[in-house]
Parts: sequence; structure tokens; C-alpha cells
Amino acid sequence: MRRIAAATLIVSVLAALAACGQKGAAGPGGPGGGPGGPPKMPPLPVEAVTLKAQPVAAGVQTVGSLRAQESVVVRPEVAGRISRIHFTEGGRVAQGTPLFTLDASLGQASLNEANANLENSRRAAERAQQLVAQKLISQADYDKARAQYGVDQARVATARTMVAKMTLRAPFTGQVGLRGVSVGDYVNVGQDLVTLVRLDPIEVDFSAPDSAIAQMHAGQTINLTVDAYPDRTFTGKVVAIDPVIDPSSRSAKLRAQIPNPDGALKPGQFARLQLETGGGKVDAVMVPEQALMQDGDVRYVYTIIAGKAKRVEVKTGVRVPGLVQAVSGLKAGDVVITAGQTKPIMHEGLDVKALPAEASAAVPAASGAKQD
Repeated sequence: MRRIAAATLIVSVLAALAACGQKGAAGPGGPGGGPGGPPKMPPLPVEAVTLKAQPVAAGVQTVGSLRAQESVVVRPEVAGRISRIHFTEGGRVAQGTPLFTLDASLGQASLNEANANLENSRRAAERAQQLVAQKLISQADYDKARAQYGVDQARVATARTMVAKMTLRAPFTGQVGLRGVSVGDYVNVGQDLVTLVRLDPIEVDFSAPDSAIAQMHAGQTINLTVDAYPDRTFTGKVVAIDPVIDPSSRSAKLRAQIPNPDGALKPGQFARLQLETGGGKVDAVMVPEQALMQDGDVRYVYTIIAGKAKRVEVKTGVRVPGLVQAVSGLKAGDVVITAGQTKPIMHEGLDVKALPAEASAAVPAASGAKQD
């Protein structure tokens, strides 16, 4: 009986403790948000726009790399010591302009000697011609004198060529780069001295899928943008299409020329291209560039659905100043966040509130948020 009474007492105590715990959980300090619990975070103020379909030119979009129309590394054909540098680094030079002059004293001495020998052999050949006419020497002696005259002529030409090679000239009009030598340096045959490039027009090499080859032809208009000038579009023409399809990528290589009078475009830059196919205009969903975010190779935006942020992956297409076409992932009518999506607290399902630009700028960030 004593054991039964003790067990009954323990059960009663545990039940009372459980009841007290439930009361406390529902009381002021519980998770219901009373004075003793943590406050609920207010919605994050953001800027957002509602997407609309806009007409854009139909065409093929791809990427490419810029290259100089002409590019050469100036190298000497003869060894020697640099006696003069005629250009300013980064400047423009005309075709035929001297770039470097090597010490030509030895070459000039060889040319002088060759000229002297040539004069002697010329006179000897003239005398031999007179003597053979008078039958005072044999025809063989005359032929030998004429042959020596021809040899000395060749030696003069060789010596003159060697002297000419002591001056390195620009093979075409263009812009020189940074030189790696100075006056007084001894340079060897084939040593790199400076790079010369022609930047106007500049060229772009790119590839297009074989399915789009039928839409492409020489003379086709191409629009190009680069990261250095996001608000500027450059226009050019397709000049060549490789007749062979790459079997590994199933794509064809193309080359286009773009006028570059101010030298804004540089060889090696990454470029985004659109080829006009003459298909008129199509409706496209255009997204502000500032709304796009990058995670590796994935591009995404945050949209607002029922007051909550939702991450949406998108594939992009045509670019126009300030806007990028959303090929997939978005549709007209979607609300996309354009400012505030880069805050550290932004995540899928976060409560957000879209405000006008001026209003969101005046509202402080929610607790724990970092200002852009």
C-alpha cells in the first residue's frame, strides 16, 4: 500500500509540473511574441519592377573574342646594337616609318668594299671586251672577267640589303605597344622588340551553331557590346564564314569587322554579339541589368510572390543598354527585385516589401541587414 501511495504522489507531481510548463509557454515569455520573446523581423524594404514584354530585333546571340585585324611582333633579321629608337610607346606609326635603327657601321664598311670591288671588275670587264675584240685575249679570259663583274654586283646587292635591314620599319599603319629594349642594347636575330597592331577596323571571332548557319552570310550586320562600355553598342559586318563545321561542337567559326576609329575596342576583349537575321522584331521579357546576380555559371534574380522573395534562375539573351532579355525563367507580369537583393539576409522565403526608389532609400535596413 505504501508503494502504491508513493507512485501516485510522483505521478501527481509530474502532472503538475507539465501543466505549469504549458502555461508558461503560452504566457508572456513564450514564443507567441510577448514581451519576453524575440520580436518578429519586419519585411525587408526593396526596390522592384514589374516586367513587361518589349519589342526587340530578332537574331542570333553569341559571344566572341576581339582580335586585331593585323598584328605583328617586330623582330630583327640581323644581329646588332640598337643606335636609335624612332617611336613613342603606345603611339601610332605609318607604314614604312622607321622603328629601330641598329649600328650599321660594319655593314656600311662591307658595302663600301663591295662597291670598290664592283668598280674594279666593271673596268676589267670593259677592257676585256676591247681586247677580245682585237683578239689580244682569249674568249675564256673575257668570260672570266664578265663573270667576276656579275659576282661583284651580287655582293654589292647583298651588302646593301644587310645595311637596309639595320633599319626596322613598320610593315603597316598601326599602334605600337611597349618595347622591351633600349638604345645600346645588343639584339639577336629573331628577338622580340615591340608589337605593332592595327586597331581600326578591329575584328571579332565567334562561333554559331550549325542550325543557324542558314541565317548567316557575309555582309550581315552584327551588334557588339563589351563589359568596358556596357551602355555602348558597336556595329559591324560579317566578313567571313569558315566553310568547315567543327565536329566536336557542331558550330561554325565566323569573323566580323567593326569600325574602331577611337580605339575603344582592344584585342582580347570578351564580346557579346547579336546578328540581325532580318526577322523583324519580337516581343521579349527584358530585365534590368542590376537585378541579375551570378552564382558560378548560373544567373538568377529574386522575384516577389505574396510578399516573399523567391529565387529564380534565368537564361539571358539579347542585351540593350541597361536591359537583358530573359529567355527562360521569367514572364511578363513578374515582379523582380532590382535593389536590396544583394543584402546578406536575402534568401528564399524572406518577407519583403516593395517600395518606390526614393522611399526604400529613406527606410533603414531591417535588423542585421547590411546597406548596399
